Amino acid sequence: MDHLHPSMDWMLKDLAESVPGTRHVIVLTSDGLRMAQYNTDVDTADRLSAACAGLQSLSAAVAAEFPQGDKIMRLVVIEVGGGFFYLMAAGARAYLAVLADEGVDAGLMGQQMRNLVARIGEHLTSRPRMEERTPG
Repeated sequence: MDHLHPSMDWMLKDLAESVPGTRHVIVLTSDGLRMAQYNTDVDTADRLSAACAGLQSLSAAVAAEFPQGDKIMRLVVIEVGGGFFYLMAAGARAYLAVLADEGVDAGLMGQQMRNLVARIGEHLTSRPRMEERTPG
């Protein structure tokens, strides 16, 4: 499986295993590029990531209709025959997308996604550790 951010794998797996009925978990950029995925193939993850870019743009247009709001999309939920699609903002220019089966516990999914978003945000904003070098 192709992994762009393998250190995020355990976080995505944790969400998938903690919410029964979770099918695919993807982290993507605001312009629709896949950053990490769990329990899905690359082609599906890339298709969903590209679709999310359009949803993010559409939700920003809707948010603009709330003049007192901050115009930031927090969560999009789409119910279709067969299940649900969730898209949640996950920090600076990053999003979390989840596909789940019908019957998924929406409250549990929302809570676990919020928990994961907090961890993703910390992961994406933390600076990589570099070994300290002494001038030589």
